[in-house]
Amino acid sequence: MAQALEFFFDGEADAAVRGLWRRLDDAGVPSAHGRRRPRVTFAAAGVIPAATRNALREDLRLLSIPSLWLSTLAAIDGTLALTAVVDTELLAVHSAVHDVLAKRVKQPVAQYLPGSWMPHCVLARDLEPAHVIAGFSALYPVGSVKARITEIAVVDTHSGETDVVRDLEAS
Repeated sequence: MAQALEFFFDGEADAAVRGLWRRLDDAGVPSAHGRRRPRVTFAAAGVIPAATRNALREDLRLLSIPSLWLSTLAAIDGTLALTAVVDTELLAVHSAVHDVLAKRVKQPVAQYLPGSWMPHCVLARDLEPAHVIAGFSALYPVGSVKARITEIAVVDTHSGETDVVRDLEAS
């Protein structure tokens, strides 16, 4: 994966996720802390071209972006994640994003396509089974985090370079 469409959280939700990362670190579980800002990935591809980013800017400014309720701790192939409650509003935004991206990106990543996507915020990845167990012990029960989306950006997953396609704080 080289570029991803990321939805970033407001300060309170950002701080809550960073607090979970610290709890994992304190328990000896290597968290996602310090890598990048807490977020939910809506799409990913080898390349999201500039013209497609402009189309996203146009469409995203017309959409009402719902808050996310991150409330379920999950383990997926060595990744600990906080998954979002999926509702019709969230699926509508996801579908609208993919309507714009369809046939306009190179090498779309299947796990983010409609019907396959599970919205989540990564807490730790590439964990051995013992770390998954320790992570659950450190975080359970996790509670709910209400995440208001404040920024949507295309992020280069290798360099971290960010191209903001919608700043909801400015709108």
